[in-house]
Amino acid sequence: MTMAPSRHFSIQGKLAFLLLAVAALSAALGAFLAARLHGALLGWLVATAAAVAPALWLAARVVRPVRMLLRALTGTVASYREGDFSLSLVSDRNDELGELMAAHNELADALRAQRAHLVQRELLLDTVMQNSPVALLLVDAHERIVYANLAARQLCSDGRSLNGLRFADALRDSPAALRAAATQLGDSLFSAEIDGAEETFHLSQRAFVLQGRTYRLYLLKRLTRELSRQEVATWKKLIRVLSHELNNSLGPLSSLAHSGVEIARRGDHAQLPAVFAAIAERAEHLHQFVAGYATFAKLPAPRPERIEWSAFVADLARQARFETGALPQLPGSFDRVQVEQALINLLKNAHEAGGPPEHVELAISCDGQVQRLEVRDRGAGMSQAVLAQALLPFYSTKRSGTGLGLALAREIAEAHGGRVHLANRDGGGLCVTLDLPVAPQTF
Repeated sequence: MTMAPSRHFSIQGKLAFLLLAVAALSAALGAFLAARLHGALLGWLVATAAAVAPALWLAARVVRPVRMLLRALTGTVASYREGDFSLSLVSDRNDELGELMAAHNELADALRAQRAHLVQRELLLDTVMQNSPVALLLVDAHERIVYANLAARQLCSDGRSLNGLRFADALRDSPAALRAAATQLGDSLFSAEIDGAEETFHLSQRAFVLQGRTYRLYLLKRLTRELSRQEVATWKKLIRVLSHELNNSLGPLSSLAHSGVEIARRGDHAQLPAVFAAIAERAEHLHQFVAGYATFAKLPAPRPERIEWSAFVADLARQARFETGALPQLPGSFDRVQVEQALINLLKNAHEAGGPPEHVELAISCDGQVQRLEVRDRGAGMSQAVLAQALLPFYSTKRSGTGLGLALAREIAEAHGGRVHLANRDGGGLCVTLDLPVAPQTF
């Protein structure tokens, strides 16, 4: 929009000049007419009336650029409201109006730059989401799909657009497992047959409010390849551990057997019992090792029973050394054999942590809803990297460790509906916590 050029005088100067001109003109006409009409009042009235016309003309000249600027500003603001930032004001004024127009043009330039930046960011974001392997669906409060990327369209509608469809209708031809998972409020993991192959998916959904409107975001990720890689890695690690342990036992067994043959050949039968005892010891170690893996792989469903803490702790003390404090008054409720096995493993780890044996503690608390069993030591503790992986099967920092003690404890706790937590202690050492829910029928 273009403003008409004008002289480089300020608006305030023009108004002052207008007032002075009207006053001077009125005085001159008043004096002249007073002399002619012999009456000051009558002369002043006539002079005032004579000055109105030029005053109005001068006022119009002063106000005209202001009115033009206001109309131009109204037009540009309306364009900005509609998202069009291409308009600007053009003028060679060098007064207050010129400064206002220059500031307005600077604002327009800033808005155009921000708009271009936002467009580029939106384009980049849309490109990333469209090419993401994660299926993304955005649903509004009316259960209508407002956004679906390419992965979502390929999964739910063979590549056809989903925008505007009801969410339930879009999933009508999807696998039943996906429809069931979508009805849940939290995250879920499920498997479904896609193109004749079994696929594993993770569905994550979140609700949020944007500009006063409620939306729900669904993220569907294929985990088949990741799980397959993890499965292969786990099997490789298992084979390495088994090979290591078997070689550690079979090597000495072979050597002992060869020694027994030589002793028998020489007729030195007095040494044969020692050889057979050593063979039996190595065979028992191998048996316990294999039995440990079998126990982890075939853990039966827990059978909770009422537990009297004093008798339970007394039985446990016959198998491991530890200190304990006051026991809860309320009885416990869990599978006695499984939890006892888990605690034996944890107490064994505590004694192998390097701290004083007398500082290994077992603390028990029960509030009628949760029973907490804590095994504490004053050893070296664990680094953050080890803490993050210590509960994984076959993970061990010990040269002779199988990596099953903590994993078995976690398996037992989760089978009871509880959990295991590891934390370093203030002053050194580790605390392993088993939180187990109490079965309602116990009390």
